[in-house]
Amino acid sequence: MKVSFIGAGSIGFTQTLVRDLLKVPEFHDTNFFFHDISEKNLNFVSKLIQKDIDANNLPATIEQSTDRKKALEGAKYIINCTRIGGLEAFEHDINIPLQYGVDQCVGDTICAGGILYGQRNIPQTLNFCKDIKSYSDSNALFLNYSNPMAMNTWAAISEAKVNTVGLCHGVQGGAKLISKALGSENSKDLEYMCSGINHMTWYIDLKFKGKKVSKEELVDALERHPEISKQEKVRIDILKRFGLFSTESNGHLSEYLPWYRKKVEDIPKWIDLSNWIHGETGGYLRVTSEKRNWFEEDFEKFLSESGIDLNNHKRSSEHGSYIIESIETDRPYRGHFNVVNNGTITNLPDDCVIESTGTVDKDGIKMIKGVELPMACASLCRTSIDVQRMAVKAAIDGDLNLLKLAVLQDPLVSAVCAPDEVWSMVDEMIVAQSKWLPQYQNEIEPALERIKNSNVKKKNFKGAARMKTRSPEELKNDQASSLLVEAQAFEFDA
Repeated sequence: MKVSFIGAGSIGFTQTLVRDLLKVPEFHDTNFFFHDISEKNLNFVSKLIQKDIDANNLPATIEQSTDRKKALEGAKYIINCTRIGGLEAFEHDINIPLQYGVDQCVGDTICAGGILYGQRNIPQTLNFCKDIKSYSDSNALFLNYSNPMAMNTWAAISEAKVNTVGLCHGVQGGAKLISKALGSENSKDLEYMCSGINHMTWYIDLKFKGKKVSKEELVDALERHPEISKQEKVRIDILKRFGLFSTESNGHLSEYLPWYRKKVEDIPKWIDLSNWIHGETGGYLRVTSEKRNWFEEDFEKFLSESGIDLNNHKRSSEHGSYIIESIETDRPYRGHFNVVNNGTITNLPDDCVIESTGTVDKDGIKMIKGVELPMACASLCRTSIDVQRMAVKAAIDGDLNLLKLAVLQDPLVSAVCAPDEVWSMVDEMIVAQSKWLPQYQNEIEPALERIKNSNVKKKNFKGAARMKTRSPEELKNDQASSLLVEAQAFEFDA
């Protein structure tokens, strides 16, 4: 069986998924093919994983190439973990909107950064899909881990017509937090069902040790917990007002809504700086930059720690390996998947990409149909869905006006910016990111002219909670920070 990784240079993520697959006895002879535009990163990841294979005397093989067609040829499963534009483009996603008052924690799903990220990723996702149809196994499955999850998956399924599932670990992460609040470190104590859209999925059914958990019980548990009560103020507030707990973390959720990052003076009230994911301005950009710099400078340390005994490796909660296992062995699996709605959630549009509960066996993924979200929760999802719909079409057609309308109607951007500011901000972003936006090449010169003649006044705003990006040396001198970054190396790589 050939499993190909596009963007295999997302090293921690790739290594964890390979280790997960190698925990399945039937997959010990898998051919792993790594593709990336960076030969350096391919060499890194191949060395790390080859050491794991050798240490366990497995017949699995590794190939690598910067030639995508070679990587996809005959592949049955293709795993996408790309970030088009890398950290250079990511900095524009965060820093340009800040000059217009838009303060993002992550900026990879919607909001100004997420929408522009989609403009970079969607054309390449469609190129991946074209090659999958031309070169891969006729029954190939495209497993998309790349953000913006819903937009990329929507384009791959609806435009490219490739068999695709979008995968994320937000549901599992939220369930772990709920279990912790209720007093258990055993994830098996919690039964749950989630439905919504990626990064705004709702725990519509919760049972703890067999007993249904009410809204009041969950609020009480979260507010009594000494850490969670400080770190998850946005999620707790949404739970109180909307009646359901959201899968997404405090910082991420705060940027999908129009209320919590609207006023600079209010942002500190809703966030916590003990960890970037709780709301730090540009937190994911900082941590990713630190991690990449540290990894490149200290690769030999990571290599020395590879070659683990896979018998002692605890399989991660990522869905990817379980889906492949279920299809190949018919061992059933239940999880939460990003697919086109088609009646799964009755009060969301049929053509949008939802994240909801499903099962997998040898016949593939089957979603549990007929879910109805509470009216207010569905309304929050639909607002983002409309933005996603416009952003996907804009990315495919190269329609700059539609792109600007999508950004204008984004919940947080619309709460902060006037229309002229949005038009100016998007012009700046497409100019800064032009080398990754082939569909907008005819718009770059006119945008430059508009920027030159613009009367829009930008803000000298560095963010309400921006923290310094540390050097590898500073990380080494701070053992606690180093351990924190190392722990996050897998969890947030996608």
